[in-house]
Amino acid sequence: MAEINDEHKILMVSLGCDKNLVDSEEMLGQLLGSGYSITDNEDEAEAVIVNTCCFIEDAKKESIDTILSMAHLKEDAKCRALVVTGCLGHRYAKEIEESIPEVDAIMGTSSADKIRDVLDDLLGRKQTEERAKHLKTGEPVVVVDSADRTPLPPSRVITTGGWYEYLKIAEGCDKHCTYCAIPSVRGKYRSIPENYLLAQAKYLASQGVRELILVAQETMLYGTDITGRKELPKLLHDLAAIDGIDWIRILYCYPEEITEDLICAIRQEPKVLPYLDMPVQHASDRILKRMARRTTRADLEQIIRHLREEIPGIALRTTLIVGFPGETDEDFEELVTFVKEMKFDRLGVFTYSREEGTPAASFPDQIPEEVKQQRRDTIMALQQEISREKNQSLVGKTFEVITEGYLPDDGVYTGRTYRDAPGVDGLVFFESDADLLSGTMADVKITGASEYDLTGIMTESTD
Repeated sequence: MAEINDEHKILMVSLGCDKNLVDSEEMLGQLLGSGYSITDNEDEAEAVIVNTCCFIEDAKKESIDTILSMAHLKEDAKCRALVVTGCLGHRYAKEIEESIPEVDAIMGTSSADKIRDVLDDLLGRKQTEERAKHLKTGEPVVVVDSADRTPLPPSRVITTGGWYEYLKIAEGCDKHCTYCAIPSVRGKYRSIPENYLLAQAKYLASQGVRELILVAQETMLYGTDITGRKELPKLLHDLAAIDGIDWIRILYCYPEEITEDLICAIRQEPKVLPYLDMPVQHASDRILKRMARRTTRADLEQIIRHLREEIPGIALRTTLIVGFPGETDEDFEELVTFVKEMKFDRLGVFTYSREEGTPAASFPDQIPEEVKQQRRDTIMALQQEISREKNQSLVGKTFEVITEGYLPDDGVYTGRTYRDAPGVDGLVFFESDADLLSGTMADVKITGASEYDLTGIMTESTD
């Protein structure tokens, strides 16, 4: 992020998922123009915000390492305040307070609306009892709310490049899968009111965003806590009516919650991409039950086949967990067979992470790490072959591609088709005689394919 003006300079380090990124951008949106500017120069920052993740052990370690790294800025640089926000701050506020004295404030997942007040306090822009206590004792200001936060204005700082953005449509989760700590950190499921989402989407469109990517812990349940009905199809229709938005992509769809109304919305709305990210996690009924998932293998196969029948050309992405406690060789072989038969367009694999406070952490028959890694590698090698086969079938076809950038050394542009979500799926590398700006839509004929990426030649710009 480039420096914007010459006020109190803030460095934001955003870790973890795209839902966390939305929180970071909204916090920056509160600060910008309110006596604060943004910098990516560590030596200039008067305050550093680390928006943390603790979803799995690796994420927790990355968050702690980043906080410790940023803490050193208080020794030699201009930094006067170090603020920890997000999931790690929410879940481990006491531990951070006790073990990292350089931290000046700790904020939870429902406290993002208070970031300006906290920084005003720490940097001396106002005098409060909290600031007096902090200066006297060195104890951090702790703001870990359990209630819903105040809805923020639609303006936020776009950090993704400008042509795509994430729209978080809900907070929290009620699923309580046995391996997951999210409900204890993010709380119960709460849909964000549609009027706020539409205002934010219109703002993003006014800033040049062309692709909206809908995210939540579970997008399919949108609206159920407000009206008792699944309102995602209605939201999709209303978002599609916004001028400037060309693509709408849906992530984090629990398979058992997919409805015929959603399928109709994808078919009927040209802007809603035939793409679903649908984490299934496993295919062994025994393991699915131990995970407290609400599907069986037969359910999953039926849902996948139905989606492909009703939405020709749909791209299906999924994620799996291998090495769950008690996963036998037979359970794993059942998963391998499932992957072979279902042939997902996109697939990612996590090794099971033993998260404290979750039921699965105390399950017997924990799997050795080397076995988890071997199983992950086996699935990913299989998926490489499936992905190569699927990509090869696209050669000779023409797709609309959203331009991502230009590689001058190679003389090619990069972009994505509807089959590719940013950051997790593949790219198209294509030649063009025209000069294209990032975000430009172009028709590209596919001329080559590898395991994950495509090559092609632009036939025309669709803008």
